[in-house]
Amino acid sequence: MTTTFSLSDAQLALLEQPIEGTYFLAGPAGAGKTTAGVHWMLRLLRTGVPARHILVWVPQRTLSIPYYEMLHRPTAEPRGQVTITTLGGLAQRMVDLFWPLVAAEAGFAHPDEAPIFLTLETAQYYMARLVRPLLEAGYFEGVVIDRNRLYSQILDDLNKAAVVGFPHTEIGERLKSAWIGEQSQRRVYDEAQVCAHRFREYCLAHNLLDFSLQVEVFIRYLWPHPLCHSYLLETYTHLIVDNVEEDVPVAHDVIREWLGRCCSALVIYDYDAGYRRFLGADPQNGRSLATACDRRIVFTGSHVLSTPLAKLSADLARHMHRSFDAEVEKEGKNGKYDEYDIPPVGAGAETDTVVESPQAAVVFEYQRYYPQMLDWMAEEIARLVHEEQVPAGQIVVLAPFLSDALRFSVVNRLEHRGVSVRSHRPSRALREEPDARCLLTWAAVAHPHWGLCPTRFDIAYALMQTIAGIDLVRAQLLAEIVYRPSDGRPALSSFDAIRPEMQERFTFVLGERYERLRRWLLAYGETAPQPLDFFLSRLFGEVLSGEGYRFHTDYDAAAVASALIESVRKFRWAAGGVVGDDGDGNSHDLGREYLDMVQEGVIAAQYILGWRLQPEDAVLLAPAYTFLMRNQPVDYQFWLSVGGRGWWERLYQPLTHPYVLSRRWPADRPWMDEDEFAARQETLFRLITGLIRRCRRQVYLGLSELGEQGYEQKGPLLQVIQRVLREYTNDGASTTT
Repeated sequence: MTTTFSLSDAQLALLEQPIEGTYFLAGPAGAGKTTAGVHWMLRLLRTGVPARHILVWVPQRTLSIPYYEMLHRPTAEPRGQVTITTLGGLAQRMVDLFWPLVAAEAGFAHPDEAPIFLTLETAQYYMARLVRPLLEAGYFEGVVIDRNRLYSQILDDLNKAAVVGFPHTEIGERLKSAWIGEQSQRRVYDEAQVCAHRFREYCLAHNLLDFSLQVEVFIRYLWPHPLCHSYLLETYTHLIVDNVEEDVPVAHDVIREWLGRCCSALVIYDYDAGYRRFLGADPQNGRSLATACDRRIVFTGSHVLSTPLAKLSADLARHMHRSFDAEVEKEGKNGKYDEYDIPPVGAGAETDTVVESPQAAVVFEYQRYYPQMLDWMAEEIARLVHEEQVPAGQIVVLAPFLSDALRFSVVNRLEHRGVSVRSHRPSRALREEPDARCLLTWAAVAHPHWGLCPTRFDIAYALMQTIAGIDLVRAQLLAEIVYRPSDGRPALSSFDAIRPEMQERFTFVLGERYERLRRWLLAYGETAPQPLDFFLSRLFGEVLSGEGYRFHTDYDAAAVASALIESVRKFRWAAGGVVGDDGDGNSHDLGREYLDMVQEGVIAAQYILGWRLQPEDAVLLAPAYTFLMRNQPVDYQFWLSVGGRGWWERLYQPLTHPYVLSRRWPADRPWMDEDEFAARQETLFRLITGLIRRCRRQVYLGLSELGEQGYEQKGPLLQVIQRVLREYTNDGASTTT
């Protein structure tokens, strides 16, 4: 991340290197590598390199924020537009630009027509259309997961094939060759293969390109094509590749070839990371790019991590029988890297309170019941914010998974104590986002010809989410009175028709706000239908953003509305020319298609705006991996339910496997229990190491004897923590409990 402190000697030494050359920069999180990358970009611009010749490559868009912020800071001099992209972004741009050259060769049925690019949401929509009849015919009978997860796992199989670099027709065989369990699972893999193949054939027949097909067309047809190859190499002569350990093998293949042809390059590698393995990341393959660079540099130490937290991290690693990126450290000692040391505590960690020991760097709290642990967490955060004046934005609350119940419990407790809080869950289904459901409920009411009748509870909840000052009790009572569906068509009656004594219970202020909304919806319904994203934009701009409505002051709700509108717009672009509810592709009928898709539980695509619009001065509540991919350190971290097995276990994915579908796994080797155990241990090590390296002051560990579901908590993370704390206690130190 970018920071305000002056550059370290190590960063200055890198920036003094000749521009002409390729450099591989390695180091732990917090060593200042991204800051060095940002200033390397500025150095290129200041020395006269045109911005159009600079390419910044990151594995995920959230990791590009430091570069965007530096280029768009208020004091920045206008120097042109640097291209900042991911593999998917570059693939889409090249497919769009060179489509006529390769469309026929790639197998598309209509090479003379424009390509249609799918988002995660629209890809799930088409997958659902193709798989739903197969489900009714008996496919995946033994698989017990939500349908939206089933669709996303088939798409994940296709994505793995594309980013690893093997034909999508091999997915089923690779999964079966590694399976040693019940034979019925082999049938599941065969059925997943059939679904993946049908989806690919459908895409080729209709010029649809999901992420996997975009990458495959780029890697197989465009990158080798002389015209596209020359265009990229001649346009982008200066590369900055950040977080290369989080990228995928085919991206490494392209970068490796590019390094031999560019004028300058800086490749940045993070020790002990690789948090995106479940998305195909290959840290070992990324580290191999060091051999393609002219010079290798390593930053040791940290601008963030204090000495006590560094010792805590080392002790946890020792008890897990893990070592910190031993291969890079060994090469550094053998002189293959130029090593620069970073002071243990940089300017970002300088505070009036100095943490002297690892015992003081970790706070371990034991409670018997889960709600008691949450109460302790909320009290501690309130104390830090109100008594010690810690900025709320310097506190993060982490869990392996963030359920709706946990999110509500944490947010409610913190807001009750006067602490602002924000949350981010990139894999959250659209139907689970209250503000999105609210907007789509009003969309159904405004389009009665769709024949979609929300329940009274949906109407009540939408009223509560919309009108400022109305509570759930009055919202439910109002919905009971005014919501009058008839003949399968929703309708709202006037507030003026309510008996006066009931009007007084709601207050005329709230009644006026409801009536303004109702009249707007009624007036809209009497006009020619518009595309759903147009409707939502108008509803937000003309009504909901005004005074008296919750969206007027709730920036999180406004951000959800913005993301929803973008989602609907991309759905219309992708689906408008292919299918319509009435067969003619009319966009207003696609609105109903979109609502049906949401009801089925489509997983929302990640929009970078969701990160950038979040208020800074608020406690962040997020899954642990989401926080890691934010790549920004904080002063205090709260880890919830450290006894839970969710910190250690992988998500249940019966239709895919992130390790088997990789270049590291031999095609004919079965996946054994010891492989699963080793993978979980390695993942836990990388997770806790990454979290600690992004903490400046203290880590709070919350434990309840009984977890959220009432089961006893004795997970592997708790066991290693207890061994370390027992060691500290035996050394004569006390640990906060």
